[in-house]
Amino acid sequence: MRVKKALNITLRVLTTVILIFSICVMIFTIISVNTVGKDADFLGYKPYIVLSDSMQDTFEVGDLSISRATDVEMLEPGDIITFKSIDPSNYGEVVTHKIREITTYEGEPAFVTYGTTTGVDDLYPVPFDNVIGEYQFRLPKMGYFFEFLISPTGYVVVILIPFLLLILLQAIHFIKLLRQYKRELRAEAAEQKAQVEMERRRAQEMEEELERLRAQVKEHSMDSSKSDVE
Repeated sequence: MRVKKALNITLRVLTTVILIFSICVMIFTIISVNTVGKDADFLGYKPYIVLSDSMQDTFEVGDLSISRATDVEMLEPGDIITFKSIDPSNYGEVVTHKIREITTYEGEPAFVTYGTTTGVDDLYPVPFDNVIGEYQFRLPKMGYFFEFLISPTGYVVVILIPFLLLILLQAIHFIKLLRQYKRELRAEAAEQKAQVEMERRRAQEMEEELERLRAQVKEHSMDSSKSDVE
């Protein structure tokens, strides 16, 4: 009985854990798909997968770099910013580099940026309008996890399998409840049958007792008749 109770508790705990994990992963996936590497943000934060080693002392390839929108006028040399490059070789790509100095480009204020790995300035400055935000922190190697998550294999391993396992556990629980219900029905039917049998026996016993009493009365009457004749 204790083993059965322990198994039931384990099943409930496992089901709860898988459910919470699946919901968290689903929420993370929805948020990530709609924010990572895109202009959308989550609570003001914008995540980007690090694809180069130009800032190895700050983050590495495969990390998730998190930036947040800020007042460009407040930025100064030494700050790390995320921006859209105007370099023809990678035009429009998102880059996160450190500010070297403030300059002008085509009559507009801009930043001179560089990657700290080499210390070499980027070929083109960053106009203020191209700044996405200021770098805040990184999530080590989470970029790899995100890439795996949005792949077919990742979807199957991280989302589909847990949900299938959850469905399987619920199916097992349902089957157990169904079997228990059938056992209770059988027990109730057996109890009713036993009760009917008991009532039948009582009725039979009462009928036998009645027949015995009738026989005694008849015998007593016959004895009385004989006495009167004598």
